[in-house]
Amino acid sequence: MPLYEHTFLARQDVTAAQVTGLMNAYKAVIEELGGKVTKTEYWGLKSTAYKIKKNRRAHYAFFNIEAPHAAVAEMERQMLISTDILRFLTVRVEELDEKPSIQMRKQDDRERERGDRGDRGDRGDRGGRPPRRDGGGFGGGGFGGGFRDGEGGGARGPRAPRAEAPATAGVEE
Repeated sequence: MPLYEHTFLARQDVTAAQVTGLMNAYKAVIEELGGKVTKTEYWGLKSTAYKIKKNRRAHYAFFNIEAPHAAVAEMERQMLISTDILRFLTVRVEELDEKPSIQMRKQDDRERERGDRGDRGDRGDRGGRPPRRDGGGFGGGGFGGGFRDGEGGGARGPRAPRAEAPATAGVEE
């Protein structure tokens, strides 16, 4: 009997319980038509690479299927009709992998990696902070900035006040 790996994406606004219900319904379709689903995995709500039918995120589910082609075709036909399914992909394989998929292993690794450190990870010894440069804050830093009231100033120090030009300067008679 042919072997398949099948993945489908459900809309982001359905609940995880509804996705589990969809998985059970499609599993029942395969079993009614003489096949069997050897492994099911719910990968969770994940971001998609681009919008699919106005959805940025989707619930991902995975099946290992051992069934005749007609059973898989019927499952895919029902998925095309369903408004809750955004996309699906079925791939025929030579043998099924009974170990957890890469997606499930990544989740397990992350949980194991966190341990007692929370989700921050090990930051190591970073040492103290280097001293601030002259005029650290908004006004200093070597870009000639400063405050208009004469305080602060840039790397060159405070500016001298501007000389006002007479009112008639630049007017020809």
